[in-house]
Parts: sequence; structure tokens; C-alpha cells
Amino acid sequence: MPQGHPSGRVDRWVWAVRLAKTRADAAQACRGGHVRVNDRPAKPATPVRVGDEVQVRLNGVTRIVDVALVIEKRVGAPVARHCYTDRSPEPAPQQPGAVLRRDRGAGRPTKRDRRQIEQLRRQGL
Repeated sequence: MPQGHPSGRVDRWVWAVRLAKTRADAAQACRGGHVRVNDRPAKPATPVRVGDEVQVRLNGVTRIVDVALVIEKRVGAPVARHCYTDRSPEPAPQQPGAVLRRDRGAGRPTKRDRRQIEQLRRQGL
């Protein structure tokens, strides 16, 4: 288990606990307003301390975590899970859509087939 610090940069912490793939992605998310610390927009250098709530929105997914340990070096996934408490809401279940399949070897879709496919897609199937 890594040693904790009293505080650290939020972009570095988000990267270290594997909420972002790269530190540049974490800093970009901060600059874009996708990271909040204690419900306030965070710049990359915003300090994060034990007990803070961090909200991160990356790739359309919002993660809400409480800081349990402040680290500055990236660690493995099992160790990273001990550095925060995940309070993210469960994602809404998605209804499976209709799968458009053509017979193998049927060739390219005809103009009529393409129009039917587009109509199904517009209806959300």
C-alpha cells in the first residue's frame, strides 16, 4: 500500500487512481470543466485532500468518488481501488435494439434495403 500525502493536485490524483488514462487527459478534463471537487469546478492544480468528493466526467461516464488516500504516483488497479470510495450511480439499463442482419453472401444492400434500414434507425430500433 502506498504512503499517503496530506494533499495533492487533482489532475495527478485522478490519473494516479486510474480514473483517467493519462495525466494529460485528466488535466484536459479539469480545464474543460468535467472535474469537480466538493461540488466546485476544479482546475488541474486544485488541491485534493482525504475526505473530499471528486466528480469526474470522462467519455460520457460520470464517476463520483470520495478520496480515501492521496497518492501522486500511478499504481495498479487493485491498489488504486483502496484510494477512493466509489459512489457513482448505477448506469441506466439500455434496451437492446433490433439487430439488422443480412444473409451471408447476399451482396450489397439495394436502394430499397438501405431506405428500410435508415427508417428503422430513425425509429430507434
